[in-house]
Amino acid sequence: MKQSLNFTNKSILITGGTGSFGNTIFKKLLETDVSEIRIFSRDEKKQNDMREKINDRRVQFFIGDVRDYESFLYSSKGVNYIFHAAALKQVPSCEFYPIEAVKTNIIGTENVLKSSLINDIDKVVLLSTDKAVYPINAMGISKAMMEKLMLSKVLLNKGSRTIFSATRYGNVLFSRGSVIPLFIEQILGKKEVTITDPNMTRFLMTLTQSVDLVLYAFQNEESGNIFVQKSPSCTIDNLVKALGIIFNHDPKIKIIGTRHGEKLYESLLSREEMAKAIDKDKFFKIPPDNRDLNYDEYFEKGQIEISKFQEYTSHNTKRLSVNEIVKLLLDQEFIQRKLYE
Repeated sequence: MKQSLNFTNKSILITGGTGSFGNTIFKKLLETDVSEIRIFSRDEKKQNDMREKINDRRVQFFIGDVRDYESFLYSSKGVNYIFHAAALKQVPSCEFYPIEAVKTNIIGTENVLKSSLINDIDKVVLLSTDKAVYPINAMGISKAMMEKLMLSKVLLNKGSRTIFSATRYGNVLFSRGSVIPLFIEQILGKKEVTITDPNMTRFLMTLTQSVDLVLYAFQNEESGNIFVQKSPSCTIDNLVKALGIIFNHDPKIKIIGTRHGEKLYESLLSREEMAKAIDKDKFFKIPPDNRDLNYDEYFEKGQIEISKFQEYTSHNTKRLSVNEIVKLLLDQEFIQRKLYE
């Protein structure tokens, strides 16, 4: 998905801008004619690290937390576009501290959406996850609620000029929480590689692909759409085998069992969403349900038979072979650095 981006005289704010996604889209935006980029996060150390690496007057740093409505309302004043990436993403930690996931992923998102309406922001793109589909863990539940908050704002503010949309994708290679750096550390240290379940499958996509999807959603002119990245997947067992080939080592495997809140496979679209999703080649677009609460109006129109559809999961998508995983990983900068350290 190639984008022709025109940000002349535009101001962009990235929540969680010091994270993996924030750093990647930040670099891409610096290549455009954007007039201002605001990095909004609560991590002053990471902000300082970013500040020292760049020398560009267009970049402004704002210390704050999406949990704090007043700080975000102030920081987003005068902004044209917002990319909302701030979130608690670790499944096990959210299981132990679900109220923290609520504060950041739900209340924090509500603060972003409400501030965007008040400050008359042009476009807001939210980043969601496959774990929001049929959620069984606190992180996924909180992200599912994030999507619902976005859709509610669209339904209840139809006269607003602010366009809200969301993206949903699976595991991003080498992002915060990715298991690959741990596997590499264990392999290079000649240790046992600890895996939860060799038959567990996960979607695979790169940070660049996640940014491309977000920028595509940004260019959408309709409010309420959720864009879902089509992705291949692999088993955890084959992922370890591929890393063993890359680093020329045959690691011993230790199966430790699934962690709190983990699934055997992930879903990117539910069966119900597949019934109305629009296939756009490299991704799906899920349009919003624009019905209101006067359901009598819709009884005679009939509904799609959802039994004819199947959810889109890491078990039934294209499954990568070991050699295909090796090829994908070797194209990544993180792997190249590790090979030549």
